[in-house]
Amino acid sequence: MLVFVTTVILYVFGFVFLYGVVRLGVRHGIEDVETHRARMQRAEELAAHQDRTFARENAFLTGS
Repeated sequence: MLVFVTTVILYVFGFVFLYGVVRLGVRHGIEDVETHRARMQRAEELAAHQDRTFARENAFLTGS
């Protein structure tokens, strides 16, 4: 009986631990995706700004 109770307790705590690990991993993954998305958006805005600045400074190359 003691073995059965010990097995059940370890089984339940194992699932609780696994749930916590998976939840932590998903949370960190979502944070990484949000950080990457913000970084990519900033890089895109910077590239567009540099393109506009280049076109303005070198109007003879754009045909304007």
